[in-house]
Amino acid sequence: MGATLLCELGLFLLCTLVCSGHAQDAVLTIEPSWSSYFIGEFVTLKCNMNEGRDTDWYYASNKNGKTYFIYWKNGDYRLKLGSTYDSGEYQCSGTWKESNYTKNSNTVSLTVLADKPRATLTAGTTIIPVGGSVTLTCSVQSSDGWKYEWFRRTQTTSEGKIRDQQNRDIRVSQGGIYSCRGTRGNPVYYTDRSDDVTIEITFSNKVVVKQQPNWPQIFRGETITLTCEVQEGGETTEWEYEWRGPRTPTQWTHNNDVTFRVSESSSGDYMCKSRRRDDSYSSTEWSEAFTLSASTDQPKAQITSDMRDIPVGGSVTLTCSVNPSSSSGWKYYWYRDENSSEPLTTQDAVFHSNEQISVSQEGLYKCRGGRGNPVYYTEDSQEVSIDTKVDVPSPEISSFPILISIGAISGITFIFILLLLYCCKKFKGAANEQTLSQDEDQKQVYSSLLHGDRCVYETVRKCENTENGPAEGDYNNVTSVIQLSH
Repeated sequence: MGATLLCELGLFLLCTLVCSGHAQDAVLTIEPSWSSYFIGEFVTLKCNMNEGRDTDWYYASNKNGKTYFIYWKNGDYRLKLGSTYDSGEYQCSGTWKESNYTKNSNTVSLTVLADKPRATLTAGTTIIPVGGSVTLTCSVQSSDGWKYEWFRRTQTTSEGKIRDQQNRDIRVSQGGIYSCRGTRGNPVYYTDRSDDVTIEITFSNKVVVKQQPNWPQIFRGETITLTCEVQEGGETTEWEYEWRGPRTPTQWTHNNDVTFRVSESSSGDYMCKSRRRDDSYSSTEWSEAFTLSASTDQPKAQITSDMRDIPVGGSVTLTCSVNPSSSSGWKYYWYRDENSSEPLTTQDAVFHSNEQISVSQEGLYKCRGGRGNPVYYTEDSQEVSIDTKVDVPSPEISSFPILISIGAISGITFIFILLLLYCCKKFKGAANEQTLSQDEDQKQVYSSLLHGDRCVYETVRKCENTENGPAEGDYNNVTSVIQLSH
């Protein structure tokens, strides 16, 4: 009685377990377990009954509530995803082979995407600093479980897979063209390749931009050359060059210079860098910016002269200059007369220096400056009028008549001096005799007055000059006589 009751209790418990718990006992899993799948991938549906052996059950599955396929062998079913129609809600069930006992699994969602994925390659920087490296990252959007394959090539080497690199991030220290792709599953499913990313190595060589001709001021219309110069240090090799600027090519070239005619659009910053010809993924850093500022106004020459009249047998010095003073490198061209188009030569003037000449011909003179190749000309200077100074020529005199004249004049002068001396001597003797005679007459008068001679009046009358009046000596005599009479 007790044994029978115990047996019935066990059967009840078994029935309760089977009837109420079989739906939770079976477990459906999909391997590999990704969030989404792509057409062409393989998946395995595993139905685990968690009871007995795998071979004790018959397996079946349904999708979206309808029978989909029947399992055989160990509850695993390998499915190749052929289209998006393989997406859905999957469930498996197992039937005990020796009875009609059936168990249903949980439901698992499977999503199949139509477009094949493409890997994306990004780089922290595309320039490897001197002695450094850069990080590359490969990724596949909207899915998981990927490993990665990395590839590198150069212009001179074929593409090869980078060994032992399956990580999402890698660090590289070589220049070249890099790409990647994602892989997962068994058999392996590959994504499309990423876009190429070019990585360059930076050499330690310094690069500078230089201007030729090296004038401090450039005018619109002039032709200049910019040169990219690799200075000492770092690599020593043959280079090719790349430019960055308003009027420069952007592609690599073997020429290290660019020549152009300056215009308003030429103003701006110019930079260059260089790389090895045998390794196009190894280059220098960009040079410092070279700033070009073009003046829009055409300069005008100025002419000056030290005098305007050419002296007899002499010349006038002309000077030509160009303002502003910050410009340099000018060669000067000289012209005479308004209709003259040919510059003066050494046959027309004496060239003292580049900017000074001497001229001995009258006319209208002007100048202009020119520099560069092809020559860039300034505006012509104003005209300067140079005239010839006219002097009245003196008549020519023979030296022989001059000598005769000088001799004759000297002789006459000598004779005149002798005659003058003779006359002076004779005049002096006559003067002395007259003085003695006057002294004697005065003595006689004085003596008569002392003795009361009546000839005083007569003496005075004799001294009168009835025509010209008395002389000065006569008045003196009269005064003396009057004084003595008293």
